[in-house]
Amino acid sequence: MENSFIPSLFSNTPTVKKKREKFDQTVKMGGLETERTTTGWAARDPSGVLTPYTYTLRSTGPEDVFVKVMCCGICHTDLHQAKNDLGMSNYPMVPGHEVVGEVLEVGSDVSKFRVGDIVGVGCIVGCCRNCRPCDSDNEQYCLKKIWSYNDVYTDGKPTQGGFAGSMVVDQKFVVNIPEGMAPEQVAPLLCAGVTVYSPLNHFGLMGSGLRGGILGLGGVGHMGVKIAKAMGHHVTVISSSDKKKVEALEHLGADDYLVSSDAEGMQKAADSLDYIIDTVPVFHPLEPYLSLLKLDGKLILTGVINTPLQFVSPMVMLGESISLTLNLYIDASLLAALVCF
Repeated sequence: MENSFIPSLFSNTPTVKKKREKFDQTVKMGGLETERTTTGWAARDPSGVLTPYTYTLRSTGPEDVFVKVMCCGICHTDLHQAKNDLGMSNYPMVPGHEVVGEVLEVGSDVSKFRVGDIVGVGCIVGCCRNCRPCDSDNEQYCLKKIWSYNDVYTDGKPTQGGFAGSMVVDQKFVVNIPEGMAPEQVAPLLCAGVTVYSPLNHFGLMGSGLRGGILGLGGVGHMGVKIAKAMGHHVTVISSSDKKKVEALEHLGADDYLVSSDAEGMQKAADSLDYIIDTVPVFHPLEPYLSLLKLDGKLILTGVINTPLQFVSPMVMLGESISLTLNLYIDASLLAALVCF
């Protein structure tokens, strides 16, 4: 399970506490200020160090939901962005896109949510609503989609994420969290979880009895094992060493554990998997894993890396009927489906 960022951890500093008390008093009086501020943890340069940062939130529009953040998961993408690993970071930046919070105010046209609801917010907070992907509820493929942070909203202001006290989000990109679910357990589902759930759903790999591989056992890998097992799959964790073997087999319930440097073990596992979900977020060779796939198997890449994909030889693809695919996973309908799964 990924760690969670709890805003209350930094709310006891005198400056932040004073601002939050003023905000809470305003909410209780029922008169939210036109210019609303919140405090988050922001990266200000590629060092990745986060420091308190106070900024202005937009007023709650007709279709907006004003959310008080309860917790936010920490994703490896947050680290990439904070450190400018992908070469596209804009500072100051408040990361966080696995957000769970409580609704404090809704706009006049909001029908899906009420004050007091517990909700989730994922990676996307806006789209054009006019293109083919948007018309088919695949807003993650919209060329004008707006990311939860490190992007620019329609009002021209930078978007900021969930490592903060509160957010204002269009209702289209907010999902209800079922009653009784612990916020800190739900948060990692909103990126790490749906990263795995989405390709399994998209490629029709949700039926029981399939044999799947999870390459890498970080945050996404953990979710991959749990979700695949819940679907009734036989799950093999693949890693570069045996350091996480006990965790995979005894704590997460994986069925097998395969060390990629074990030539004999890799050979025995050849032609055994219907799919492999590759969650590794750094450069690594892909060739060793292709032989593990059955005919028409799928190697699904989910880790964000900043180097080109490489194959030592194109000959490795000859004689293989496999699919190498990347999956952009974060539409609101899938988030809603996963939290109810």
